[in-house]
Amino acid sequence: MDIKSKTKIKICGITTPDDIAAVKLYRPEYCGFVFWKPSLKRFISPDRAKSLISLLPGDIRSVGVFLDEPLDSLVQTAAASGVDIIQLHGSENDDFIKTVRDVTGKPVIKAFRIGDAADLRRAEASAADMIMLDSGAGTGRVFDWDVLKYSERDYFLAGGLTPINCADAVRTLHPYALDVSSGVERDRAPADSSEGMSGKDPDKIRTFIRNTREA
Repeated sequence: MDIKSKTKIKICGITTPDDIAAVKLYRPEYCGFVFWKPSLKRFISPDRAKSLISLLPGDIRSVGVFLDEPLDSLVQTAAASGVDIIQLHGSENDDFIKTVRDVTGKPVIKAFRIGDAADLRRAEASAADMIMLDSGAGTGRVFDWDVLKYSERDYFLAGGLTPINCADAVRTLHPYALDVSSGVERDRAPADSSEGMSGKDPDKIRTFIRNTREA
């Protein structure tokens, strides 16, 4: 990747109209909707996701996040919500990735837990259209970025990113995109929010995007 190109941004775990308003104002390239029920505060139903996606401008792509979801259920949810891209965050293999892409007609991001160089090589060999490198399934923790310095494939970087360390990530690694969720959430959910809604902090989104763009 040309290191002069701008690192893109994905805000994940969108659940409310206020989240969408912040996304529309500060313009990341991607926003994610989590269809994995154990995620609790970030889980969203396909119908609610569809309603929020309808508010997005056309240049912001919606990503549906799944973890070891059965194929039939995944396909139904992707169709019902209208997401542009499928993100697989579990143990899905290349055959499953190819089937998802063929059946839905949508590009696939596959997330990988990275601990060492062997993990990186496995990720780079994935059949997915794009790969995401993380410390785990939404752990919110940073892993050893030194492993990624010799990456031979563009990737989304995830895991423990915040408005404070995002610029360092860009300057150090020049990833294709940064993926952030917990790092731009409110310290406490709004009093009027529904149960299960995480609530993004617009100021944190603004700062994260500004710092990433300026890096």
